Amino acid sequence: MKILCAADHKVMPWKNGAGSTTEIAVSPAGAGLDTFDWRVSMASVVEDGAFSAFPGIERTLAVLEGEGLVLEVEGRAPQTVLKDGVPASFPGDAPTRARLLGGPVVDLNVMTRRGRYAHRLRWQRIDAPTTLTPAEGALLLLARTSGLAVEGARLKAGDAVLLREPARLETQGTGEFYLVELWEAAGDLDK
Repeated sequence: MKILCAADHKVMPWKNGAGSTTEIAVSPAGAGLDTFDWRVSMASVVEDGAFSAFPGIERTLAVLEGEGLVLEVEGRAPQTVLKDGVPASFPGDAPTRARLLGGPVVDLNVMTRRGRYAHRLRWQRIDAPTTLTPAEGALLLLARTSGLAVEGARLKAGDAVLLREPARLETQGTGEFYLVELWEAAGDLDK
């Protein structure tokens, strides 16, 4: 288990230079934007515009703060992504634009290199202890509320924890978090 405190997340410019992103976790450690196997990050989107191109990457995007956005991916119908709603998955090499619905948003991005890793992203709420069990690969939990504890380690909103073994998750009151499942693709991206 590895705790990733919000205060230690790495802030860096977007690949296209039009904004900044906060890297929560990347594998392998220290990998750059063109060499990662998987990456989890947050970004502030303050105006309508194009997304950075990530050839060979599968992406999933969720809205953490703000009303939401309309994701326009070439060759697909526009998809509305709302705060704590259903995330949108799309190929990172497809030309993509975002149109904000009601002002700036902060989004959560999960990216995996096609053929090496695959992922699933979901929002969850709990009000009783539960066990998080990585089926294979790893789980990354991003706390949306304070009061969550993993194996007794208290998390603040914005903190994350990377798990490779089962761990007990507890909460004071209702706890909200995003859960990212990551696994080696081994040729099976339909998981």
